Amino acid sequence: MSVEIEVGLENAPRMARLELELPPPAPKGLANPKLLRLLFIGGFAVLAVAVVLFFYYRVRESTDDAQVDGHITPVAAKVSGKVAQVLVDDNQAVKTGDTLVKIDPRDYQAALDQARGALSLAESEARAAGIDVPRWRDNVASNSSSADAQLAGAAAELLRAETAYEQARTSDLAYAQANVEKSRANARLAAADLARFTPLAAKDEISQQQLDAAKANADASASALNADEQKLAQAVRNIEITKDAYAAAKARVDQARAGTETAKSDQRQVGMRTADAQAKLAKVAQARGAVDAAELQLSYATVTAPVDGVVTRKQVEPGQVVQPGQGLLVVVPLQDVWVTANFKETQLKGMKPGQKAYVNVDTYGKTFSGRVDSIAGATGSRLSLLPPENATGNYVKVVQRVPVKIVLDPFSTQKGILRPGMNVSATVVTE
Repeated sequence: MSVEIEVGLENAPRMARLELELPPPAPKGLANPKLLRLLFIGGFAVLAVAVVLFFYYRVRESTDDAQVDGHITPVAAKVSGKVAQVLVDDNQAVKTGDTLVKIDPRDYQAALDQARGALSLAESEARAAGIDVPRWRDNVASNSSSADAQLAGAAAELLRAETAYEQARTSDLAYAQANVEKSRANARLAAADLARFTPLAAKDEISQQQLDAAKANADASASALNADEQKLAQAVRNIEITKDAYAAAKARVDQARAGTETAKSDQRQVGMRTADAQAKLAKVAQARGAVDAAELQLSYATVTAPVDGVVTRKQVEPGQVVQPGQGLLVVVPLQDVWVTANFKETQLKGMKPGQKAYVNVDTYGKTFSGRVDSIAGATGSRLSLLPPENATGNYVKVVQRVPVKIVLDPFSTQKGILRPGMNVSATVVTE
């Protein structure tokens, strides 16, 4: 490189020295060592960044096919009737138990009053039956004991009468007949002796004393025969008397046995009355169940919030007549949400429950942490309303997606409110 300065001839030697003292020109292109050093450092940095990104994304699987999910709770009418009041509006926050809709309760209140009246009647009948049964049981027990005692006494009396009848019919009669025969024989002997002694006394062959003794003996024998015949007649009459007493005792036994049968019948009546009392108690339980059912129906006239959440899709207005099962509104609990991320089947190799996950919400541009809760048992297309049928001859292989449930870690509502249906991007750390 030369520098030309017009200063005159006197400066020529000096200018020559300047030309000799200037540095040589720098090399251009890759021959420049500074450029080579910068290229080396930049390539190393790019390689390091590539290696870091490789190892970073190697253990991460991401998808933008993900949405926020939650429990959508539809609220429907359980009873029919005219809507009296609607106490909420769309997008209004409610707490569990808050009144949402009131249905005209007058019909159900009347049914409840009627059921309570039937319950009171059933309870009074059951109380009366409960008092009557013990009284009947005590009376029947007393009558049964008395009937048993009468039967036992009549049986004993029958046994005595039967014994007396058999004794009068056999031994007493035979004894009286034997005494009559004996007295008749003695009377005949005494009469024969008197007949023999009378001629002898006329001839003075025996003394008058012997004749008197024979007469006395004949008279005594005749009197004894008469007495024994009277006893025999009495024995015959005793047979009839004891027979009648036996028949009367037998009749009393039959009467006492009939009394015991009556007592047994009364005992069966006690069983019937006990069964009737139990039936009345069952009616009380049935009436109480009817009251509970009526109270439940009345409670259904007031529709309350089943969970904490936000009212959505309100479809009811005052004056509207609703039917059981008719949808009124929807309550969405915003405090219990999760993310359903649809990953490709090729991304599930290292994925399992418990792994760390990150969710970026499109609405806020913020990232929420969480973990993999579970992986669906089938692909989304298989669970769709019309699953694909591949046996048609024109099969095209398409990568399927499998729903993965991601549960979010607790976060403050100041960070954001996640609503079911929001689009998000999900990333799962597979190691």
